[in-house]
Parts: sequence; structure tokens; C-alpha cells
Amino acid sequence: MQHRPAAQTMNDEPRHFSTQLAVIGSGIAGFAASIFALKRKIATAQVGNTGSVAYTTGYLDLIGKLDGGSVVDNPWQALDRLRATEPRHPLSRVSAPDIERAFGEFTAFLGECGLAYSAPGRHNITALTPVGTTKPTLCMPATMAAGPTALAANTPCVIVDFSGLKGFSGNEIVANLRSLWPQLCTQRISFPGMKSGELYPEVMARALEVPATRELLAAALNEVCGPAEVIGLPAILGMHRPDHVRGELERLTGRQIFELPTMPPSVPGIRLRELFQQVLPQKGVILIPQQKVGSLDFDTDGATLALSDNFGPIRIRAQAVILATGRFLSGGLDAHAAGIREHLLDLPVSQPAARSDWYRARYTDPRGHPIHRAGIEVDDSWRPLNGEGRPYSERLFAAGVILAHQDWIRSRSGAGIAIATAHGAVISAARFLSGW
Repeated sequence: MQHRPAAQTMNDEPRHFSTQLAVIGSGIAGFAASIFALKRKIATAQVGNTGSVAYTTGYLDLIGKLDGGSVVDNPWQALDRLRATEPRHPLSRVSAPDIERAFGEFTAFLGECGLAYSAPGRHNITALTPVGTTKPTLCMPATMAAGPTALAANTPCVIVDFSGLKGFSGNEIVANLRSLWPQLCTQRISFPGMKSGELYPEVMARALEVPATRELLAAALNEVCGPAEVIGLPAILGMHRPDHVRGELERLTGRQIFELPTMPPSVPGIRLRELFQQVLPQKGVILIPQQKVGSLDFDTDGATLALSDNFGPIRIRAQAVILATGRFLSGGLDAHAAGIREHLLDLPVSQPAARSDWYRARYTDPRGHPIHRAGIEVDDSWRPLNGEGRPYSERLFAAGVILAHQDWIRSRSGAGIAIATAHGAVISAARFLSGW
């Protein structure tokens, strides 16, 4: 069972938590692991330094490109090819039904919590980027769904941007999509109540949670949208009830409305982070965000995590641990002159033999750079391996992009790796906890 200590002032005496599973990491993999554990009624604590969720577009990619740069339409067929060419890739180690089940559980949870997502289909969706290019993705927020549909049908559409909003240009989007979407145009307006100075998407999103602001924006949109049947906006449709905000604006304008991601950190990523941080504790997860685990020690009876926050030291006692600390941006791996290290347990890292081999001579080499495939090795149960090729501990599991043998950026597979391997790690941890 989980035990919550009473609030206290700064103290040298540690606060103690006890749980079945501890998840270390606050990216997509970490939050997905907590969700999958909740679904299996596993008492869970999650802790982690600042993750990269806020920097995501909100799209959930499974696999968007194969080596050589070819765009993937059917990700399930692409997985078959990946297994044949890269059997050590993390996605090659998860069956297609399990991956589909993981995506289904994850998106269904988001929908239950008020953030509707499309379910995983048989084909990738042609999603729109902040600069007006396209990319393949498996699942997307419902607030963005009308965009790809309008693009495919060449529906008359206007992209509306705002005076003072940096990093989002209707002219750029229209110029880049003109050959694919001839009936696309753009208009620029002022955001209600913010007619001067720089605008920030997060501030605009929170403002649109106020009905009066939505009414003023709808009136401004109706003045400039002419015969357009669809309106594209930067991702500003509220922070906590985006589907409601979109529905209200559609009612007020009489047009379909969709969002496009903005440059990071973007509102869709912040929505996900805030949803996780609000909902998971309500459902029983002990969540300690924005804190880095200082040490992790295993013994015959369990594992102890040591960390601190503004109130003093914390100790978490867990029967099993999932390591989902990411790579360099999230701090799971550290790059040094002597090589790449896993920072928490000093697990062996699969990496190029010498630092001179980290990068190829040409930055745009289509093969990518070897450093981007660095990571830790795991067995078939997602247990990290020690230097002798055996599990570091029967209680330790790993998930996400800290795993070796994948370049998630080039293959457009970051969310896919995070969600699929988190599902696999939780299943293995559940078997261990139940004594299988």
C-alpha cells in the first residue's frame, strides 16, 4: 500500500514512501508506465527531473520513416521491415498486437481524462507541422484532426495567425503547402485584449478558457474568413478543456476549426504535462515531479530511491523500478570526453568505440550519426544488463529512448518507442511483482 506523509517544513528527517513500483522519468515513457501500472492496479510512485513532454507537438508517432528517409504510410508493415533489418531495435522486440494495445490504452486514458485523441489506425495520418510541411503520425489530438482531412479534400481553408506571435507564420504555411492545398489562404488578426507586444501561445490558450474571449475571437475570425469552410489556428485552444473550446468556437463561427502545433515548448505538450501531473495523483500515483533521483540502491527485499525537494530529503521504498530517464536532453545519459555514461547506476552504454566515431563527416549524412543510437542494453523482459551481459537486478526494468539501437529522431518513432516499451516493461514488472 502507499503511504502519504503529512506536509512538513524543511527537515533533515527523510519522508518515507512505500510502493510496489517506482517509475523514474517524467517523459512520455515515464508517464505511460504509470498509466499502464494504474490500469493493472499496481501501486506506483513516479519521480523525475524535468522531462521533454512540453517540447512535443502532441502527435504520437509510431514509425514515420525508415532508414533511407522513405516516408511510412503503413507503420505496421514498416515494423515487419524493421524487424528484418534491425532486430535489436526496441520496436522490433514488441509484437504488433502489443504495440497497438499499448497505443489504445494510452490514448483511451487521455480521452477519459478530457483530452480526446484519435485511436491507432492501420495507416499513418498526414499531419501538419508548424512550418507548413507534412509528417506521418499514428495518433493526434482531436483538436488537430480536421486539418489533415481538409488537406486531403482540398477544402477551402484559411490559416489565421496573430500580430505579435513569434514562430508561427500563416504566409510560410501557405507557401509550403500551396502545391498540396491550392484552396489554402491566410489572414492575420489581433488577439482579443492583446493588441500590442509579443504574444505567447500558453497565455493565449489560457485566455481562451474564458467565454468572453472566445466570443471576441470568433467575431474577429468571422470578419476575415470569407468563404473558407475550415479555419486553422496555432495550438491555442485552451489548456485544460481544448475539445470544449474548439466546439464553442466552431459553434460561434459556423466553421470547422483545427490547431497546428507551434514551435516548442508548445501548448499540446504543456497540456499533456499538466494533465499527467493533475490526474495521476488523483488516481493514486505518488507523483514527485521536477526532482532528480540522487541515488538508487537495490537489496534482496527491494529498492530505495533517495532524493530531495524543498521540504527536505525523501526516501521511496519500492519492490520494482522502471528506469525511463531518456537520453541527453532529459539527463538519462551524460556525454563526457571519455565517453557516454548512464548517470544513475552507471549501467553500461552501447556506444561507438571512440569519441571520434560519434559523428559522421557530413552533418546531413542519410545514415544518421552513431551517437544517436547510443543507449543501454536490456534482455527480453526489459531488464537492463550489466557489464557481464546479465540483468543488473531482477527488480529493475527500463523503457523509452534510453534504450540502445534506435535513432528515434530520424525514424519519427519517439512516442512509439516510449509507449511500446513502457507497456512491455510494466507487463514484465507486473509478472515479477505477482511472483510469476
